Amino acid sequence: MTIGVGGLSPEQALATLQPMMAGAQDIQPAEYQGRIAKVQGLLREQGLAGLLLHGGSNLRYFTGLRWRASERFVGALLPAEGPLQYIAPAFERGTVEELLLLPGPLHTWEEHESPYALIRSLVPGPVLLALDESAPYFVVDGLQHAGLVLRNGHDLTAACRMHKSPAELALMQRAFDMSLAVHRATASMLHPGIRSDAVEAFIDQAHRRVGAAGNSFVIVLFGVASSFPHGVKEPQVLKDGDMVLIDTGCYVHGYSSDITRSYVFGTPDAETSRLWHLEKAAQLAAFDAARLGQACEAADAAARRVLEAGGLGPDYALPGLPHRTGHGIGLDIHERPYLVRGERTPLAAGMCFSNEPMIVVPGRYGIRLEDHFYMTEKGPRWFTPPAHSVDDPFGLQA
Repeated sequence: MTIGVGGLSPEQALATLQPMMAGAQDIQPAEYQGRIAKVQGLLREQGLAGLLLHGGSNLRYFTGLRWRASERFVGALLPAEGPLQYIAPAFERGTVEELLLLPGPLHTWEEHESPYALIRSLVPGPVLLALDESAPYFVVDGLQHAGLVLRNGHDLTAACRMHKSPAELALMQRAFDMSLAVHRATASMLHPGIRSDAVEAFIDQAHRRVGAAGNSFVIVLFGVASSFPHGVKEPQVLKDGDMVLIDTGCYVHGYSSDITRSYVFGTPDAETSRLWHLEKAAQLAAFDAARLGQACEAADAAARRVLEAGGLGPDYALPGLPHRTGHGIGLDIHERPYLVRGERTPLAAGMCFSNEPMIVVPGRYGIRLEDHFYMTEKGPRWFTPPAHSVDDPFGLQA
């Protein structure tokens, strides 16, 4: 039997977990001010009047204002020169004012009025305005009809967000530590006959036990279902010999974790053991290829070379790796840049990535070992230690 898998009841497994949020400090106002100063410098360099932020993660990143996008525009105009300016429906004024972390005038619009005309009035002259890339098309259309000339602001937001500060890294490290503890507890309570949706519910409980507000997401797959990277329609029932794939994460002050573990419930056969260790070798190759100044695509290429040498692929052919090796992570679980062919962004300190060169064997199973690393001035560093071995994935007897 795989070490660390099974043997405890759900109650016993939960009892192994302790609260882990103590001392986790949210991003402070001075850091938000620094982010604004950086993007304002970029705006001036590029001759842009400002950056219009829409409700969501970019608004939170630059201002600290937490507001989900909806059909009513709530956001902020970050001008190349001058103070931050907020825009919101008039009836939301009290709520928005209570949530503001940074000072700035709040401009409001009534229900029968156009927020886009209001925004146009805040941007003098025929100028070029960068727009938050997450804004839906109806916002783009409204702004254009109001007379604004727009440019995609993705390069501006990514240039800031892809380089994580020490405070951001600390929050992400806490989130990863919490989710790895949840993974260990989850493995320990598996038993024949348990449904995948019951495991999902346990993982949510376990994340709450360590101090998160539940799962940010969860995928639990058994057997053949594990060959579908993001899951299947129906719950599965665990049986002896099944591959188990669990992918989950949580938020700590908005910053995400994302860890996948794959292991066999029972005893793996020789070919499964070979492919599991091939997956681990591909993950390590991607990590070793992540060197300062190298293009992000180098990590993807390194992982694929290992898999092809092991008889898989080539490229995206199955059995093999059907997707990119990794994604950036931060306030969003998937952020720029990516570890994928064609991504020539140079690796630099502060960048954070998933490392998950998944092996898919159609009709049998999938094996995904996903850990994340961040770039330091000395090279890559793991947030979490990779899985140890196929028969002891959590290194309990290492």
